[in-house]
Amino acid sequence: MAYNSPKVAVVILNWNGRRWLEQFLPSVLQNSPEAEIVVADNASQDDSVSFLRAQYPQVRLIQLPENLGFCEGYNQALRQVEATYYVLLNSDVEVTPNWLVPMLDLLEKNPPIAACQPKIKSFHQRTHFEHAGAAGGFLDAHGYPFCRGRLFDTVEEDRGQYDDTRPVFWATGACLLIRAEAYWKASGFEKRFFAHMEEIDLCWRLQNLGYHIYYQGHSTVYHVGGGTLPKSNPRKTFLNFRNGAALLYKNLADAEVDKILYTRLVLDGVAATQYFLKGEWKEVKAIYKAHRAFLADKPFWKEKRKEVPVKKRTHELTGWSQQSVVWEYFVKGKKEFSALEIPDSAALPA
Repeated sequence: MAYNSPKVAVVILNWNGRRWLEQFLPSVLQNSPEAEIVVADNASQDDSVSFLRAQYPQVRLIQLPENLGFCEGYNQALRQVEATYYVLLNSDVEVTPNWLVPMLDLLEKNPPIAACQPKIKSFHQRTHFEHAGAAGGFLDAHGYPFCRGRLFDTVEEDRGQYDDTRPVFWATGACLLIRAEAYWKASGFEKRFFAHMEEIDLCWRLQNLGYHIYYQGHSTVYHVGGGTLPKSNPRKTFLNFRNGAALLYKNLADAEVDKILYTRLVLDGVAATQYFLKGEWKEVKAIYKAHRAFLADKPFWKEKRKEVPVKKRTHELTGWSQQSVVWEYFVKGKKEFSALEIPDSAALPA
């Protein structure tokens, strides 16, 4: 199907990623005839901008005045893009032929679906899923994110077990197709997050607004992962733990927020203890700083709670498991999504 209308824009947010653009932009240009290709540069200090101007004059370049992070970087860039659908694509992603069409078809035929992601596989281990998104995201009873195809650090081989189309709680920001109207109706990404957990927050707000979030297993991309911050990095640990607490406080229903948030903070303390026992002092310090930053910012997040017009109970949200994945994984040894026995809600919305 040719997508001359509605208009689709693939927007790549770049920060010092010339090597990724050089490696992966050709696949995006070759395999995305349905879309306008845009690179938004987050004030890179490498030669990304000169490289794009010299080698890819056909690619629209948006230059941001400073490094605004993933969240505000995309907010500022997307305000300058006219499209019916945005595709937020990491610079370290290789796309495949026909990758866009199944996702576009899904949203075109189902107006209640606000956003979806493809199958995310590992660029370096192409038979396996990739950590950031895999086959669609969920939250456990305590608000910990996990994916079909990835529980904590265990990543599954792709055996065709997730070649389906189904609703999920969240879709990864590494490759996210979203209706522009829905993105702005939900007020875009939360600027204060800077990076990490922002797509979960956005998808949560979209569900509260009555939209659905989907995984489209008939589209595949390959993700390097850790292109900006490596998987093990104190800055990344800080952002994940701070934003994880803020995510819950900001969005949980009044009847659940105190209990779930308190339990989560205790479990974060257990994680810090594990890092301590392994001698990973920087990670311990990052978690401590994350909790301190969250508590210092609590008045800000309290005001943000007021901006969420509807806060559904967790059992009303698609993809929120009532199980503790921490318990199932670390105590009971369940290493694959299928072992969790999470009910399948695969029906498309009416």
